Amino acid sequence: MKWAALYGCLLLSYSLVPASCQEDGSGGRERISINKNWKFSRFVSPPDNLSYHSTLRPWILPSANDFLLNGTQFERPEGQAPGHDVNYTQASFDDESWESVNLPHDWAIKGPFKAPGISGGMGRLPINGIGWYRRDLTFSSADAGKSIFLDIDGAMAYSAVWLNGELVGGWPFGYASYRLDLTPYIDLEGPNQLAIRLENALDSSRWYSGAGIYRNVWLVKTNPVHVAQYGTHITTPSVSAEEATVELVVNVENLGEDNQEILVETEVSLVGGRRVGSFEPASVEVASGEKQATNSSLTIENPLLWGPYPLQTPNLYVATTTLSTSDGTVIDRYETTFGIRSLTFDSTRGLLVNGQQVPVRGVNNHHDLGALGAAFNTRAAERQLEELLALGCNALRTSHNPPAPELLDLADRMGFLVMDEAFDVWNQRKTTNDFHRIFPDWHEPDLRAFIRRDINHPSVISWSIGNEIPEQRTAAGGATGRMLYDIVYEEDTTRPVTSGLNNGQPGDSLVNLIDIKSLNYQGEGRGANWRPAFPAFRSAYPNSVIWTTESASTLSTRGAYLFPVTSNNSAIVQEGVGINSTRLEVSAYDLYHPSWAASPDYVFVQQDLHPYVAGEFVWTGWDYIGEPTPYDNAANARSSYFGIIDLAGFRKDRFYLYQARWRPDVPFAHILPHWNWEPERVGEVTPVHVFSSADEAELFVNGESAGRLVQEPATYRFRWDDVTYEPGSLHVVTYKNGEVWAEATKNTTGDATRLEIKADRSKVTADGSDLSFITVSVVDENGETVPDASNSITFSITGPGEIVATDNGSPIDQTPFPSLTRDALAGLALAIVRPSEGELGDIVISAEADGLEGATITLEAV
Repeated sequence: MKWAALYGCLLLSYSLVPASCQEDGSGGRERISINKNWKFSRFVSPPDNLSYHSTLRPWILPSANDFLLNGTQFERPEGQAPGHDVNYTQASFDDESWESVNLPHDWAIKGPFKAPGISGGMGRLPINGIGWYRRDLTFSSADAGKSIFLDIDGAMAYSAVWLNGELVGGWPFGYASYRLDLTPYIDLEGPNQLAIRLENALDSSRWYSGAGIYRNVWLVKTNPVHVAQYGTHITTPSVSAEEATVELVVNVENLGEDNQEILVETEVSLVGGRRVGSFEPASVEVASGEKQATNSSLTIENPLLWGPYPLQTPNLYVATTTLSTSDGTVIDRYETTFGIRSLTFDSTRGLLVNGQQVPVRGVNNHHDLGALGAAFNTRAAERQLEELLALGCNALRTSHNPPAPELLDLADRMGFLVMDEAFDVWNQRKTTNDFHRIFPDWHEPDLRAFIRRDINHPSVISWSIGNEIPEQRTAAGGATGRMLYDIVYEEDTTRPVTSGLNNGQPGDSLVNLIDIKSLNYQGEGRGANWRPAFPAFRSAYPNSVIWTTESASTLSTRGAYLFPVTSNNSAIVQEGVGINSTRLEVSAYDLYHPSWAASPDYVFVQQDLHPYVAGEFVWTGWDYIGEPTPYDNAANARSSYFGIIDLAGFRKDRFYLYQARWRPDVPFAHILPHWNWEPERVGEVTPVHVFSSADEAELFVNGESAGRLVQEPATYRFRWDDVTYEPGSLHVVTYKNGEVWAEATKNTTGDATRLEIKADRSKVTADGSDLSFITVSVVDENGETVPDASNSITFSITGPGEIVATDNGSPIDQTPFPSLTRDALAGLALAIVRPSEGELGDIVISAEADGLEGATITLEAV
């Protein structure tokens, strides 16, 4: 197979140059953030005479022509483009009454919940409507003769862009990153009016999509002759500890009027470190209006390899490409960050990185950042990944669309493997207004742009062309899959192609096509009652890698323990079994799941029985807004129950079950449930479970041994199911190889007496986008968190910062996220603090609750 041999890829084309270099124009290139100082207004009914399908579509499509190789090239119709007479595109329009916002911006996240027409599946937040964004751009005589581009990393959805009343172009897919050439529309003499229109429909997604310009926006200024957008591709066809061969393709674009002879030179250094070599210089003749590519190679001795944490180290290099004219004038400088690594996909050993077998211990994550919504924030995403590293996770699936570019930057730096996914639907819909409406026109430019953007990231190990595609078992689905598969290999021959299957069977044309057989739930046996599909796929495809792209889908509400507890290690939720439909809770014993899924324990059994399976991507790492299974139709439910970590970032009990399996080197013991029960439970059976990487454990209930258990084969938790509740304490001593491994205690707490406050980071950068996550615990006089506390907590702040959101991890809390008052859930609440831009000093955050001693913490903005 194309991908089965040893190979390496060096990946990250989108981060052109570090921010410190982007502003100064060195080498003729500037990349300038224009996230600040926008005016915004949302309209529930159309305020204009425009719509994508009837008006804007033929005018916007030409912006995708650079990515159309197999499809029809589009040309603009004759006549005036739509929108020239719309007030919002004109500089004369008075937008003073509009909301002032900075980007990235999600107009829906502030609520309120229970928005009309929005289901629980989409989070009950007001994602729908038409949004207009406006801001001025100023240029100078220094920009004369330059090419000036607008780069939009993501806008939800059907975005169209005007400059000075002229329709420049747009892109309908809300997850796409795209570029428009502003050069013909710019007025160097005066202010330039930039206007962007978005349209987000009801029933456009199966989960919370967010709304607005929710990723970063940039101005890129270059010489007319420059490295093209996504203009480098780096691979390593040969990698060893002694040396690596690095191959580089540079695409030079000439938007000038004259042909140009260009010298292309590229140096390679460690990121933040020493120079390691340079490629052979190359000269290229680039005709006006054309692109030309150069190819060169370099051997690096004793390379520092990129690999997934913690088994390997994610070392990174940077290739700095310089373009010069025949007289030696430097006209462009372009940086590509990459990693040197080899991948082997082996049908028996799974994934090998740099020759070392790496079990895939992955999670699925949607793109929202909890209380911040879909608006991308680097620190919030980094915090999510930090918790996943602590879990033992080493892989991410970008469920089910292209992520923000910065997420892949973080994955490169932190050492995650990434299954990069393009689409959730093709031609057949899942919801009324989803991507199927534009798939025929846009699948090719969307897919090519996605791959070219992400191709240089070392973290990306496979491309996914779809997820649970409705037509996956049909001949038509196979034909569409072949079309997408061929597009991927036209762009990149170094990674396998896959698609998430929820009912595809051996022999189906799509299943035959994809390189990795990616099974959603069916591999382990859905609902713990189905026959596991691993053996059938192994028999049909003995030379293919198999992994699980969605596993478990276990459900739980943090801190909610319901009785009786099933004696099985996997049970389908139903009334009286693991759920409380009055309180909309799912038991945190982490044994309960929907009909199509299974508990982690059952998944682990099947993985151990089928060791050729390369690994799994759990559904999900973090809770997300929308899809509140099993309460999809309940009026108050608005967020998922699937996460190993809840929406606020607090660990559920299940975190420690996975950590015990994925990080067996970490000595710990985790006891559940809490031990704060009403007097009515005294004498009632209250099972105690312990998660630990130990092989033996002894539980003591109020000092009396409840028995010492040995971890039997095919069991992944210690269970004492006959314990009866008496107030007091639980204490467990765990053993590994006969030695004490770890101990833990859980006490019946006293009454809540005060609040305790802590920050994930006490120093924050005063750049207007950094964040500190503040956790408040309701504690007793001994400082122990009261696990059934639900006190209402009010936050306040003084100093150069603001509280942008609060949360508690509840999937049913209807309090808007910006509220400064939040009920604790299981004794915990969260506040998210953002420092003011350019203002240094102390930020003081206080938390108060009636009848309790309050708490204060000070952050330093630097």
